Amino acid sequence: MLPPERSIDNPLELPLDLPADLKVYAPSVTSTYQIKDVAERSGFSPATLRYYEEIGLLPAATRTPAGYRRYDDRTLQRLAFISRAKQLGCTLDEISDLTVAWDGGQCGPVQDRLRTVVGDKIAGAQHQIAELVTLTSELRQAARSLETHRPDGPCDDTCGCVADAAAPRSQPVVLGRTVADPAPIDQPVACTLVSESMVGRLDEWQRMLVHVERREPIGHGIRATLHPAAPLDELVRLTTAEQDCCRFFSFAITVDTRGVAFEVTAPDDAQPVLHALFGDAS
Repeated sequence: MLPPERSIDNPLELPLDLPADLKVYAPSVTSTYQIKDVAERSGFSPATLRYYEEIGLLPAATRTPAGYRRYDDRTLQRLAFISRAKQLGCTLDEISDLTVAWDGGQCGPVQDRLRTVVGDKIAGAQHQIAELVTLTSELRQAARSLETHRPDGPCDDTCGCVADAAAPRSQPVVLGRTVADPAPIDQPVACTLVSESMVGRLDEWQRMLVHVERREPIGHGIRATLHPAAPLDELVRLTTAEQDCCRFFSFAITVDTRGVAFEVTAPDDAQPVLHALFGDAS
């Protein structure tokens, strides 16, 4: 029996003088939350929480005698994981698969599965970037087509309303200076990077060149076709940085029917440097 002058207002604050056979239960007591509390802490609405429970993404909540849902700390941790997966663009089916690994209680398998999913998301995003760049080119082509001819009567084949009256769609989308206009011949074949930075730049290019599927010769340089999962944002950053320090190079990133590629050219006396850095055409 508890001493009369003491009472338990919070079940987590158990008196130290409880009988030994009762103290063993104290560590197993966990906090419980109503659905509105979980909604506030997790950022998911009560309706979403009920839906996640319905589809099995959350385990069935326990119920009070009055029928109200009760959640524990483990549910909040699971919702934090679900929120992170949603931030990474995972679908509910993908999250459901990921929670199987998460339920195992070991981080390693979760990281392995999440890494695979994120890799697929990167590849998909890069593909979308290429499609959007191509679409942008086609829209510009359409805009030009709509300005070439305005018939007095109905639309015809050259007004741009029912057909593309401009150049074929296979024209490349070029980001940067075109390779048809290589770097000026009077640019010195020299890099302005200090030696420490040059080592880092070479490492960056090596990581990028892993994504090259094939190399083809072009005038004064090479065309390197990239795997669809190649990081285009990193390629743009890298070519811009390289152009800034090595002005004898000329870069163009193209998207056409052959795929996504970058083309690099240089004056004749810089050809050994070009092929040493970017490889030889096969």
